[in-house]
Amino acid sequence: MYDIIVVGGGPAGLTAAIYGRRNLKTVMVIEKSVFGGQIVNSPKVENIPGFDSISGDEFGDKLLDQAMGQGAEVAMENVTGIEKTADGFVVLTEDGNKFEGKTVILATGTTHRTLGLPGEENLIGSSISFCAVCDGEFYRDKTVVMVGGGNSAFVESAMLVNIVKKLILLQDLPKFTADQKLQDQVLPKENVEAHTATKVLAYETSEDGTLTGVSYEENGEKKVAACDGVFLAVGLVPENGAFAEYAELDSRGYFVPENIVNTKTPGLFVAGDCCQKTLRQVTTACADGAYAAIRACDYINDLK
Repeated sequence: MYDIIVVGGGPAGLTAAIYGRRNLKTVMVIEKSVFGGQIVNSPKVENIPGFDSISGDEFGDKLLDQAMGQGAEVAMENVTGIEKTADGFVVLTEDGNKFEGKTVILATGTTHRTLGLPGEENLIGSSISFCAVCDGEFYRDKTVVMVGGGNSAFVESAMLVNIVKKLILLQDLPKFTADQKLQDQVLPKENVEAHTATKVLAYETSEDGTLTGVSYEENGEKKVAACDGVFLAVGLVPENGAFAEYAELDSRGYFVPENIVNTKTPGLFVAGDCCQKTLRQVTTACADGAYAAIRACDYINDLK
C-alpha cells in the first residue's frame, strides 16, 4: 500500500509527488497519456519562475525526472475510478489493475473542448488538430482555420503563422481575448485573416470525407472558409465524473474543493486545473500540488 497515490502526471500531480517524497512518503503517480500534462504542447513558455524561456515538453521532462529522482514510482494507466476502503482507497484502472493507497490526490487536469458538430469525431486526428507543435508541419504552405481567440489560440497561431500559407482566425466573441502581446505577434502578419463575432456552423467535406472548409456565420451572413485543416482552441473540459461519489463537482464538472484541496471524503484531495478556480496556470497547478501533498502527509501522520 502506498502512502499517496496521485492520479495525473501534469504539473500539479508531479509537484505533489515531489512534496510527498520530500516528506518521506511512498508515492505512486498514475498517468494515462503523457507526463507533463497540457504544458508539453507549448513550444515556448515564458511565465514559469526561474526560466526566461523553456519548452513545455522540456519542463514536463524536468518535473518527471525530479519526481522519479526523489523516489516516486510511476505507471502509465487510465484510471477509471476509486473505491473507499477501511484502510484508505483502491484506485482502479482500465487494464483491470488495482493500486492501494492511504490517500489519493486527484490531479486529473482537463481535455480539449470540441465544437460538437456532425462528423467532427471522424476528422479529429486527420484534419482537426489541437496542437500546432505536434501537427503544424502537416500544413506547411497550406491554409488552416484556427477556431478560438484566447491565449491558447494565439499561442498556437504564433507558430502556425510561420508555417502555413494562410491562417484564418474565427472567434465567436466580439473581440479577441488573448493578451495584447500575443495578438501583436499574429494579427499584423500578411497571411492572417481574422474574424470576430462568428459562429462555426459545419465542417465542409468532399464526397470521400476529406475536409475542404469550414462554414460559419458572420453578421447574419453565411460564409465558407476553404481550408486544409482546422485547429481548435475553444477551451478545456475536466473528466471528473468517475470520482463524483467522493468529491463534489460543479455544473461544468470541475471539482469544488474545500480549503483549496480538500474534498468531502477524508484522505482524498484534488489539485490543479481539474478544480474550480479563477486562474489555471502552471504556477497555480504546482502550488495546488504542493499543498495537496502536505495535507495528505498531515492526514497520514494523524492516522498513527
